[in-house]
Amino acid sequence: MADNEAIRPLTKDEHALARWMLEHGGPEARDYLSQLDMAAASTWRCECGCASFNFKIPGRPSPAPGVHVLGDYTFGDQDHMSGIFVYSSEGTLSGVEVYGLSGPAPAVLPHPSDLRGADSPRNEANDT
Repeated sequence: MADNEAIRPLTKDEHALARWMLEHGGPEARDYLSQLDMAAASTWRCECGCASFNFKIPGRPSPAPGVHVLGDYTFGDQDHMSGIFVYSSEGTLSGVEVYGLSGPAPAVLPHPSDLRGADSPRNEANDT
């Protein structure tokens, strides 16, 4: 994302989903909660029409290309399985990527209660 790219406030759903993913992600994921609290989203939209979005953190330069996954989840059923991960690059919270596993990438973000982690059959959204 270019430093001069337009930004918009995160929606309530985007913020809640990203927070849950960081709270339940890998060992260092919680370290990014303070960045999330001040994050905005870029106005960038993926060409495929998926619900992926990029963060813009005030006072920090746009991160260099690269993905360091902080939390990785799946959602959906066998016929409509999808994945989602929150990631950083060079210490800056960078985005949320949504992708399709058994079809096109979803155009709508999942609810945290729909997410399953890699080593558990189902995560509970209320187990904070």
